Amino acid sequence: MIAFLWAQDKNGAIGYKGTLPWYLPNDLKFFKQMTINNAVVMGRKTFEGMNKRPLPDRINIILTTDLNYQAEGVKIMHSREEVLDFAKDYSGDTFITGGAKVFSFFMDDVDVLHRTMIEGEFEGDTFIPEIDWTKWKLEKIEEGVLDERNKYPHVFETYARKK
Repeated sequence: MIAFLWAQDKNGAIGYKGTLPWYLPNDLKFFKQMTINNAVVMGRKTFEGMNKRPLPDRINIILTTDLNYQAEGVKIMHSREEVLDFAKDYSGDTFITGGAKVFSFFMDDVDVLHRTMIEGEFEGDTFIPEIDWTKWKLEKIEEGVLDERNKYPHVFETYARKK
């Protein structure tokens, strides 16, 4: 299965200056639960926004057009087709985790969307590409817990592609 996994504010912002525009531990925990022992695909800029540190206990795939790009502890791929071939043969799930350009490459290939919707408006310079929501059915919605560490109202949503 190939899925998108992202968090956004109500304006569709997903990033600001190479990082997340918010701090929401519940979402980080959700991300880890979903991706652990699976594969995550991200663009070079997203990876570099994480200080080029691979996520532990996951296959980290960095998608870049730079044929000379190197980083430790990750698989480097250079095309959408290369990622799709990997996902087809991989026994686990493959999560597309950003950034915006990478999401747009795989828009027609994903089966499931996992979105954390954060009720708020944040400064953003990177936005989730337009999604045709008529092609998706909401399967699950779960309210995120608000507490002293998780200050923004949020919900976890899972959508399946309509047949």
